[in-house]
Amino acid sequence: MSAQDWQSRIDTTVAHPARRYDYWLGGKDNFAADRESGDAIAAKFPAIRTAVVENRRFLRRAVTFLASEVGVRQFLDIGTGLPTANNTHEVAQAIAPESRIAYVDNDPLVLVHARALLTSAPEGATVYVDADLRDPAKILDDPDLRRTLDLTQPVALLLLAILHFVPEEDDPYAVVRRLLAALPAGSYLVASHATSDYLPPELVADISSGRHGQGRLRTRAEFARFFDGLDLVEPGVVPLAEWRDSAEPQPRPTASETAMYAGVARLP
Repeated sequence: MSAQDWQSRIDTTVAHPARRYDYWLGGKDNFAADRESGDAIAAKFPAIRTAVVENRRFLRRAVTFLASEVGVRQFLDIGTGLPTANNTHEVAQAIAPESRIAYVDNDPLVLVHARALLTSAPEGATVYVDADLRDPAKILDDPDLRRTLDLTQPVALLLLAILHFVPEEDDPYAVVRRLLAALPAGSYLVASHATSDYLPPELVADISSGRHGQGRLRTRAEFARFFDGLDLVEPGVVPLAEWRDSAEPQPRPTASETAMYAGVARLP
């Protein structure tokens, strides 16, 4: 697909989660609709920028753990988002240059930037797949993904700050099970998810109204269901900023300042 074709698919009049996330991180790859939506959420939940920064820090810690402590060399990052500091391949390949990463996103702006800016170490590989999380078959059957990842060897499946955009009617639990079913024993699931547990009811109602896009906040128990049948890595399902955070600057954000959970688990 040509650059002109990609550009024609970009709808600047509707807020998109990846571009809104970029705005909260201080990026420039966003539009008025993204900023308007981002400001509306931030007005009610001022700590949102803390949450998105902490989500990137969690990515760095989780990928570092997987690459350095358990030897994972393949990563499937769905809901990539726009390139920023400490992208998955940068963290993994800094530890193991031969690491191979498949990025997946359904925003053409993300893919335009990713293909231009995210370049692999020569020993490894990166690929960018245009697909929606809710279509696991399209992701798993993509020929570029198949050329990049060996699905007979362990893969880390990264679902960071994306599952809360999948409503119940799209059965996110079945989606995750389908993705994990394609991966061998020794693979890992890495996930983070916005929660209603620490938010006032009026904010939960506003976020759940659909005015900021589809999705669903979930409780800790609802988020933990994504790890059913897997072996959770210590410390288990915890507030986002608390997952293996001992090396992070102190004091750490509280659970209510991120309103997100995170976890990492191994496929037995």
